[in-house]
Amino acid sequence: MNVPERRTTADGFELTFGTNHLGHFALTAHLMPALRRAPDAARIVTVSAIAARWRSGALTDLMSEDRYRPMAAYAKSKRANIVFTEELARRLDGTGIEALAVHPGAARTNLQRHTHGLLIRQASRLLEKVAMGPVEGAAWPSLYAATSPDARNGAFIGPASFSRQTSGTPKPAALPAGADDPAKGARLWAKSERLTGITFAL
Repeated sequence: MNVPERRTTADGFELTFGTNHLGHFALTAHLMPALRRAPDAARIVTVSAIAARWRSGALTDLMSEDRYRPMAAYAKSKRANIVFTEELARRLDGTGIEALAVHPGAARTNLQRHTHGLLIRQASRLLEKVAMGPVEGAAWPSLYAATSPDARNGAFIGPASFSRQTSGTPKPAALPAGADDPAKGARLWAKSERLTGITFAL
């Protein structure tokens, strides 16, 4: 998150999008044969973020070639996590495999280590004290999505106790606007297949 300058993966993808979305897409595709052989129902949980709701997360210029902004690249990758999960849930409907997305809220981790500038660092420290929960709390939505009988295919789960959903008991959260649009899901899916050269055995 917040990598200060545009970098690329070994495959030439913008680092944040390549890691946070294309990596998830490829791993899920490679695991799909094993998931389909599972004797019981299986669940795929993809970790997104609150940043998926930001306007800067629009799924355009996916590789940030026209303009690179650190937090916009992060928001874009996290929006892609949800759009991918919603499309995957549609494609898995009725198969016994479920796909859910979560956001962990905000936690005191080293994720913000690339934050630069004195004012931003001071604001981050204040935010940590006021709104960020412990690391253990940030894991709760993922555990809930993976194990709760109340969690459903296509759900987006996040913490609920704070007004901005930064910490607390997991519950279904509102999707970013348009994230469950089948046309957007199909476009991202096709683009992800072209970029990675990987197709799903569905």
